[in-house]
Amino acid sequence: MYPKAYLDYLYHFHCDRDYFECHEVLEEYWKEKDAAERDIHWVGLIQIAVGLYHHRRKNFSGALRMLQNACRIIGKESAEIEALGLDSGRLVEALEERVVCVTKQEPYESMNLPIADPDLQLSCDAMAQSASKVWGAASDLLNESLVNRHTVRDRSDVIEERKRQLDLRKKG
Repeated sequence: MYPKAYLDYLYHFHCDRDYFECHEVLEEYWKEKDAAERDIHWVGLIQIAVGLYHHRRKNFSGALRMLQNACRIIGKESAEIEALGLDSGRLVEALEERVVCVTKQEPYESMNLPIADPDLQLSCDAMAQSASKVWGAASDLLNESLVNRHTVRDRSDVIEERKRQLDLRKKG
């Protein structure tokens, strides 16, 4: 019923709090469509994860920008968000509260997305259980590879692809 990438996003969002991976899996899914046909509600969900990633790292300006954009998109795309099994009204409220926290430069706290579809919640619980994870567990703020994922990840594939594209442009 729901795209696998979205379920993976929810898993990473709520189980291991790997917001970087949330961004990766959902952006890859979003980019499967041609640019003119891409659905903006996916961007809103991606920006929530990116905003929380920044907040956790105390990058308040980055967090604020992403969360404000996400709030605006989620508000405008409420029907699409509801179709994804989320309570869009409660999600906008949670984002508005988070914007206030970030504006005040309050410490990061994990948040859960308000899942309204009981079947979706059952699927998510089953995913967590099969991976021996706890749904809604707090973020491990001492896990350097989680908190600073963008600086510690292996980017060799990205660098190689950029080099390949550059070489193609030079030949073209």
